[in-house]
Amino acid sequence: MSRSNFTRRGLLKTGAVAGTTFALPTIFTSRAANAFTNEPTGSSVTFGFNVPQTGAYAEEGMDELRAQQLAVEHLNGIGDGGMLSTFSSKVLTGAGLLGKEVKFVSGDTQTKADIARGTAQSMIQKDGVIMITGGSSSAEAIAVQGLCQEAGVIFMAGLTHSNDTTGKDRKANGFRHFFNAYMSGVALTPVLQKVYGSDRRAYHLTADYTWGWTQEASIAASTEAIGWQTVQKVMTPVGAGDFSSYLAPVLNSGADVLILNHYGADMVNSLTQAVQFGLRDKQVNGKNFEIVVPLYSELMAAGAGENIKGVYGSMNWNWQLQDAGTKAFVKSFGEKYGFPPSNAAQTCYAQIMLYADAVTRANSFNPCAVAEALEGFEFDGLGNGPTLYRKDDHQCFKDVLVMKGAEAPTSQYDNLEIVEITPVAQVTYAPDHPMFAGGALGDCNPGA
Repeated sequence: MSRSNFTRRGLLKTGAVAGTTFALPTIFTSRAANAFTNEPTGSSVTFGFNVPQTGAYAEEGMDELRAQQLAVEHLNGIGDGGMLSTFSSKVLTGAGLLGKEVKFVSGDTQTKADIARGTAQSMIQKDGVIMITGGSSSAEAIAVQGLCQEAGVIFMAGLTHSNDTTGKDRKANGFRHFFNAYMSGVALTPVLQKVYGSDRRAYHLTADYTWGWTQEASIAASTEAIGWQTVQKVMTPVGAGDFSSYLAPVLNSGADVLILNHYGADMVNSLTQAVQFGLRDKQVNGKNFEIVVPLYSELMAAGAGENIKGVYGSMNWNWQLQDAGTKAFVKSFGEKYGFPPSNAAQTCYAQIMLYADAVTRANSFNPCAVAEALEGFEFDGLGNGPTLYRKDDHQCFKDVLVMKGAEAPTSQYDNLEIVEITPVAQVTYAPDHPMFAGGALGDCNPGA
C-alpha cells in the first residue's frame, strides 16, 4: 500500500459502555460456582476496550480502538490475519480462543481516571469481560490496573508511559507492553548530547499527573548526567488548551532548551504556541534555542504539522519500520482504515495478541494461568524486535526509537523520521531501580 493511498475513514460502529462511575462492591463476584471472575461458559468470550474517545488524549484512544477491533477480527479468522503470521509463537490459528468466538465492548474514559475506573467496573460487572485493555493516560491505566487486581481480571495496559505503572503501582494482574519514561530518557539523551552538546540550560513544562511527573524526573536525570542544567520545572494542567501564560516566562529564564513533557492535544498546543512565540528563532547563551518532546506519537506530529521539524523525541514503535511484523500490521490496518497506525494502536494490538497467545498456551482463561504464561515470555514478530515480558514487574523490554520531526515530509503521515534504534540493553534497568521503587506485584487474584 503506497502512502498516497492513505485517506482517513471513520471507525466501525462499536458497542458502548456508559461512563458512569459505580461504587465498588466489597467483593467482586460472577457466579458462585465459577473458579475465577467471569469464567466463560458459553460460546463466546468478551474483551473490554476502555479508551479515551473524548478529552485531551482522544485521538490516541480512537486509534487504539481501531487496532483493538482489528485484533478481534484477526483472532476470529476475519481479514488477512495481520501479525498472526509473523508472531514467533504459532499457537494462534484465527479460530477464536479455546473454541470460543471473541467479542468486545468499548467505553469512553474521557481521559479521566475516575471515569476510566467506572467504565471498567461496568464492563466487569455488567458485560462479563475476561480482560480489559486500553487507556491513553497513565492515570487511567493505573486506576484501571488497580481495579482489575481487585476484581480478578487481567489488565493488558495500552498507552501508558509513567514509570509508576510498572513501578510503585505495579500489580500482579497487570502487564505493560509500552515502554516507559525512564527508557525515553536514557535513549534520547545520548542523541541530544550529540546534536546539542553538554552545555545546555533546560526549562520543563510538565503535565501535572503521574506520567508528567515521572517523565520530567527521567529526562531531567538523564540530561543532568551529561552536564545540562535544569533552570525551572513548571506543572501545567491536562487539557489546558492555552499555554501562553506558561510559555511567557521561558523567554527571560536564561534557558536555551524547552522540554515539553506533554502529550496528545496538549503537546500539539504547547509546541505550536511555543513556535508562535518565536522561541525557535531565538539565540540564548550563544546557542540556537531548541525544543524537545520526550514522548512522540504519529498523531501528535500530524497535529503539530511543520512545528515539529527538527524536534527530537522518542517512540515505542513507528509504522515506517521494515520488519515483517510491522509490514503485516501496517498493511492490515491501512487497508481497513485508510491510513497508517500510530504506536498507540500497535501496542494495543500487540497486547491483545499476547493475551490471546497466553490463554492458548495456558489452555485456560484463568487470570493466574494467563499471568504465569506471560511472565518471562520471550517473543518476536510483533513489530518491536526480540522482546521480554519481565517476570519481576510485568514490563516489556525491547528496542526504543529516537525520532526527529522530518525536514521534508512527503505526506501528513511521514513527518517523523527514525534517527536511531536504541538497543534493548541500553534501556534495561534493574527491578529495584530507584525510579521504580515503592511497589510490589503481590499475588495474582483470580477473583471469584
